[in-house]
Amino acid sequence: MRISAFIALLLPLLTHAQKPAALPPGMDKYIEQVLSTFDVPGMSVSIVKDGKVLLAKGYGVKKVNEKAPVDGNTLFSIASNSKAFTTTALAMLVEEGKLKWDDRVIQYLPWFAMSDSYVSTHLTVRDLLVHQSGLQSYSGDLMLFPPSAYSRREILEKLPKLPLAHDFRTTYAYDNILYLAAGEIIKSLSGMEWEDFIKTRIFDKVDMPGSIARYSLYPQQANISAAHDRINGSIQGLDMNLNIGDASNPAGGILSNANSMANWMITQLDSGRTPAHGILFKPAATKELWKMVRPIPVSRIAKDFAPAQMDYFGYALGFRVYNYQRYKVVGHGGKLNGFVSQVAMVPDLNLGITVLTNMESTSAYWSVIYHVLDYYEKNKPYDWITKYREEDNREQAKIARKLSDNTVRADSTAQFNIPLSKLTGNYYDEIYGDVSLSSAGKDMVLEFKQLPYLIADLKYFQYNTFIATFRNKGLKADAYVSFALKPDGTPEEAKLKIIDPDSDITFYDVVLHKK
Repeated sequence: MRISAFIALLLPLLTHAQKPAALPPGMDKYIEQVLSTFDVPGMSVSIVKDGKVLLAKGYGVKKVNEKAPVDGNTLFSIASNSKAFTTTALAMLVEEGKLKWDDRVIQYLPWFAMSDSYVSTHLTVRDLLVHQSGLQSYSGDLMLFPPSAYSRREILEKLPKLPLAHDFRTTYAYDNILYLAAGEIIKSLSGMEWEDFIKTRIFDKVDMPGSIARYSLYPQQANISAAHDRINGSIQGLDMNLNIGDASNPAGGILSNANSMANWMITQLDSGRTPAHGILFKPAATKELWKMVRPIPVSRIAKDFAPAQMDYFGYALGFRVYNYQRYKVVGHGGKLNGFVSQVAMVPDLNLGITVLTNMESTSAYWSVIYHVLDYYEKNKPYDWITKYREEDNREQAKIARKLSDNTVRADSTAQFNIPLSKLTGNYYDEIYGDVSLSSAGKDMVLEFKQLPYLIADLKYFQYNTFIATFRNKGLKADAYVSFALKPDGTPEEAKLKIIDPDSDITFYDVVLHKK
């Protein structure tokens, strides 16, 4: 056979092999169905494959009942997906020889301390990132979300007052507060604030246009999504000020968009090589970032979701690692009031998917991600939308039942015979600071001085308990406030118990002592 004939025969095969990957058929229609099914006003979707952007697009609207559409540059809060940027920044400093993953935190932050002296002196940089310090899940979050008046260091200096609930390095218990310490290490070693490091050394190098690392800049952004949640049965916009303060940016403060997240995933999947072929970090960093450190127990999931049953699950450095059917997935989720997001990357397929939403619906993003994974993994198609819709209905009914259980019927004969003037005055919590309780006619007003978004009106309920109705409805923070009284009728302390099981606010560690 002549060479020319051989080449002519081979050319179609080569052309077919080099043909770029295509999107799943009907992708736009599918996403619109997801938005409609789960009452999500807007969504941002990025899909990358083999180093190419297949999709970076917005769907729906930025704000409910308004017409401005989401586009590829519309900013959404990515919340805890910010953690991977913090760990990537540390990986870059490791490459520069400025620290090692297993260095002790006190080498760089001599003032750092936990409630246990052994943990204080042995906690490593790696430990900061993988949720195995021994802290209770979400410990200290009330200083982070909604934003407090405390600085990043002031929040960290409260750590000795946060008790450990688990033995060191034995248990996965998700926290946010220790990522603030990681941010302080970045500042100590680079001489740059965390926000400036992320902006100049990551965003600018990766080409993440419009992304911001300083949450407080969001009001200045022209193309930004609103936040939404279901309140009293309807989708309502939320006050984005309630989400997070700049002190907590290393744990969850980044806002980004479809175009930026596409470039971020390409860089991660190509072991630190950016879309413009620059080098952000080397392959050795990828190995460390994606290596499971803390295993997470895997339970059997409901039959309806059997295709997503994990065989393994664990936490790496700012990423979660698990399997979806026969492929390893590296990713993370994010949640702040009115926003949820998910990143899922499949290294063996050189595939990345990011879904950002402006409504608290994890069902929406998983319906998209599993649909895309099924297509590229060549799995049997599955009706994720229907299964998640049915699960949402069950979950809403479950929450309603629990809310009913939490809603105590007041004893109509109960009376509070102590003058409210004995209750009013100044209180304090060892972690959360000063609290005032002032009179307001027949009722009272509760105000956390260092947590300025926590202001509630108190009305008598029964016995020694009042109901606190918080003025920021989006927090879903209404609570029972029960007073422990001394023999003379003056208060010794007060404790709060959340009523709404759908609330992200926890008062379990709040004890208000009367000054």
